[in-house]
Amino acid sequence: MRFPALSLALLAATFSSFASATSSADEVQTEITNPVECTRKTQVGDNIKVHYRGTLAADGREFDASYKRGTPLAFTVGQGQVIKGWDDGLLGMCIGEKRTLTIPPKFGYGDRAVGPIPAGSTLIFETELMAIQGVDKDEL
Repeated sequence: MRFPALSLALLAATFSSFASATSSADEVQTEITNPVECTRKTQVGDNIKVHYRGTLAADGREFDASYKRGTPLAFTVGQGQVIKGWDDGLLGMCIGEKRTLTIPPKFGYGDRAVGPIPAGSTLIFETELMAIQGVDKDEL
């Protein structure tokens, strides 16, 4: 009678691992690499400036970096001016904060190849919030 209980436990553990792997591949993963405390965080409608480095999860190859150009990317959060993974992954951020975003295809470019980015690619972006228009950096 112990065998069926062990099999059910093993099956449950296997399913749980599979479910975790499946769900993490279906959502943007955010890792805060340089936390910053502030009173005003990014929100939908903010005009922001972000420095970034983008690489392919598959092989680590860099496909773009604003740091190399010396100019951060400026855009309005939540307006579809950038990929969905950025619109979602950069919310609630403080000026000076750094995050690494792991963006699955459905929040990136999906099944489209874009320049050096192959179709169906998971993207990794190292990001740094440089400015929120009209908001001074907190001096806490």
